[in-house]
Amino acid sequence: MKNKSLVSINDYTKEEQLRILELAKEFEKQPVQTILQDHVIASLFFEPSTRTRLSFESAVNRLGGKVVGFSEASNTSVKKGESLRDTILTIANYSDLIVMRNPIEGSARFASEISSVPIINAGDGANQHPTQTLLDLYSILKTQGTLDNLEVAMVGDLKYGRTIHSLVIALCNFNTTFHLVSPVELKLPSSVKMHIKEKQLAYHQYTDMEEVIPKADLLYMTRIQRERFSDPLEYERIKNAYNLHRDMIGQTKENFRVLHPLPRVSEININVDDSPKAYYFEQALNGVFVRQALIASILGLK
Repeated sequence: MKNKSLVSINDYTKEEQLRILELAKEFEKQPVQTILQDHVIASLFFEPSTRTRLSFESAVNRLGGKVVGFSEASNTSVKKGESLRDTILTIANYSDLIVMRNPIEGSARFASEISSVPIINAGDGANQHPTQTLLDLYSILKTQGTLDNLEVAMVGDLKYGRTIHSLVIALCNFNTTFHLVSPVELKLPSSVKMHIKEKQLAYHQYTDMEEVIPKADLLYMTRIQRERFSDPLEYERIKNAYNLHRDMIGQTKENFRVLHPLPRVSEININVDDSPKAYYFEQALNGVFVRQALIASILGLK
């Protein structure tokens, strides 16, 4: 895995993904180390982020590395008209690895093809978010004790949700049954469902969230993403399609957990937060350990 970019979750085999999860366990036990003390990681966020950017930077800082970069493109030469190509070619000279979020689908793949250092895709538009998938897999493994044969309900924006797209592809390696809940306008794209069909796995589509909750081992909630809609009226019409309340999860399976890549808007009521079945804040913490494992693997340090 040394010097191997991560643009799509498909770039890493099932065995490589599992190796990252095993390594994340080690970093969770000992998150503060000095293995990155001679390394510089570039953090290039052309699109807003809280958890992804800060967990990457926390991961690097806890391992003794240095972070350079930006959190909004308006403060860079991009505002002057500099191309993505020139930005990547320049920043690659200053760093050992580049973490990049960009709103344009395919931008991370393009960057990986021209960069002299590895690229980690921290989200490219509505396409993929592979590091979120790895931390989701780690969270599932910690809460369920397995990744195999689970009933997974995914709720919300399945059309534009890059976290959903990457996670569906990854879970196809583990004999998952998918329960897909969304407004009709936001169904999972056929290109993603193709992965489920190729593995001959079961999937069911719904518009009613309460119908799937009793069946699920995991409820993976997502927000309706305002920034992906070109028509504000369409967003306003469906933005509150789902709202999970604590009384809705009272009769769920003992192992049932609620996950969410965050940020949330109105899709999970705050009265769910102190339920033992809510796991989304622990899920966000897991991102530090998984990203430490990923960076260490790519740089050949573990």
